Amino acid sequence: MVKFPDEQIEEIEDFAKSFLVFRRQPKKKKKIGRFLRILGPGIITGAADDDPSGIATYSQAGAQFGFHMPWTMVFTFPLMVSVQEAVMRIGAVTGKGLAAIIRNNYSRKVLYPIVLLVVLANTFNIGSDIGAMAASTQLLIPGVPFGLIAVCFAVMIIFAEVFISYRTYARILKWLALALFAYIITAFIVNVPWTDALTATVIPHIQLDQNFLYVIVAIFGTTISPYLFFWQTSNVVEDEITEHRMPQKGGIPHLSRPYLKRLRIDTVVGMLFSNVTAWFIIVVGAVVLNHAGITNIVTAADAAKALVPLVHTFPNAGFLAQVIFAVGVVGIGLMSIPVLAGSSSYAISETFSWREGLFRKFKQAREFYLVIITGTLVGLLLNFIGLDPIKALVLTAVFNGIVAVPLIFLIARVSSSKKVMGDYNSRFWSKLGLWITFVVMFLAAAALIISLF
Repeated sequence: MVKFPDEQIEEIEDFAKSFLVFRRQPKKKKKIGRFLRILGPGIITGAADDDPSGIATYSQAGAQFGFHMPWTMVFTFPLMVSVQEAVMRIGAVTGKGLAAIIRNNYSRKVLYPIVLLVVLANTFNIGSDIGAMAASTQLLIPGVPFGLIAVCFAVMIIFAEVFISYRTYARILKWLALALFAYIITAFIVNVPWTDALTATVIPHIQLDQNFLYVIVAIFGTTISPYLFFWQTSNVVEDEITEHRMPQKGGIPHLSRPYLKRLRIDTVVGMLFSNVTAWFIIVVGAVVLNHAGITNIVTAADAAKALVPLVHTFPNAGFLAQVIFAVGVVGIGLMSIPVLAGSSSYAISETFSWREGLFRKFKQAREFYLVIITGTLVGLLLNFIGLDPIKALVLTAVFNGIVAVPLIFLIARVSSSKKVMGDYNSRFWSKLGLWITFVVMFLAAAALIISLF
């Protein structure tokens, strides 16, 4: 009897499963269905990246600098993929979250400051996102107090993340990402000078003044965000648990080529979706806001004006644009705030070896869920100390851009470690992408900090 190697057996099993699932479907449906089944942590991570903070930052970039910023999306895409592919691989290979890996390989002097910075950044981000959701909703129902709306959103988010199962929740998160298509549609309605826009996309424009550096660091921070590193690492582990792919104890597991390929496709598609959407937000901001003389977004109403051309032929176009903007901000906020709170909870739970995971029920991981609840409530409270919702969104992105620097350094070290990753450690192109990302983020953050003095 012929005995196949374990690797070939696993690949044969993967092929057999795919064949059984899709054998009775038409050829086109097979391909589409297979592609949609691949999408998981990566597409959720990518969509969550365009959170209210991202929408505000990209809109401000377009409004303030016109066509001087679209190139950032082409520039950040390979950097973003490098980092998210590395953390995806770390989660798949080790079966552990990022904080747990740092805890196992570095001292507490390294672990505690990193986790503290990430939790602070996430909490501030949660607060600014809740504020943006409440301010956007007030555009539609101005008679309802801002505080009441913010509290309702916080309670809704806590309930959804604590009491809805992970699989159901993941499906909801995927569909909420559709709210971002309003900006893509708007770009094809307004009179975009496509030659200028595409030229600005491939030819970088750089200024060394403080305002430009501030927005650049904000774009880097909201695109390559620390909370995404922790979220995707732990989400890959969650997926492995639900698919019964958890690594065996005491060694580096074998991961089949089809499985790793699936994870990479998921990651690249998620990051591409994020950056393409962000590119359209910048372009729409440049055409609609900058060309109309709106160079500083102060309120949610200012940001909503970017979508007026989408409904300009309808009566009350301004109000309809506010409706679409509010739905987009609220939809993406409902998706991104649980990611932020979950990211903090993964980091803290792994630091103190608590039971964790959205696949667990509340009574099975009380500390994990209590961190989620606490993080959301503290973020909510920030809105009652005079925090300006729109300014806070961009400031949050800048803070994330600075916090990401030491984290990327650790990710580059861990993903390249033979001891941690075995044969799945980063090779030349992965290492190159990670270290370029670290250098670029470091120089941008350093330049901004120097410009402030």
